[in-house]
Amino acid sequence: MVDIVIGAIQPTGPPVNKPGTTAGAIEAELLHVRPPRRSIAGPSGKERRKEFRQDPANGRVLTILVPNGQHLPKDLDGRNYKVLLRFIKK
Repeated sequence: MVDIVIGAIQPTGPPVNKPGTTAGAIEAELLHVRPPRRSIAGPSGKERRKEFRQDPANGRVLTILVPNGQHLPKDLDGRNYKVLLRFIKK
């Protein structure tokens, strides 16, 4: 006889390998690269964006995907982090 378990209750107690704040490398996939934003003047000549922010002229905007979001800090939305990138060819 074979038991098939579709769902299970989380075990009680502290987690075995708790993902927390990591100072190490987190693997991610590069999805898209685009040039920096330019100002967009609307019909009245005003900036259409609510919050004015200018990207550096030589900058690039990268869209990345982190497959396991549990490796990211919980308070990542607070802009309290510096992100360092390292590129390795496949």
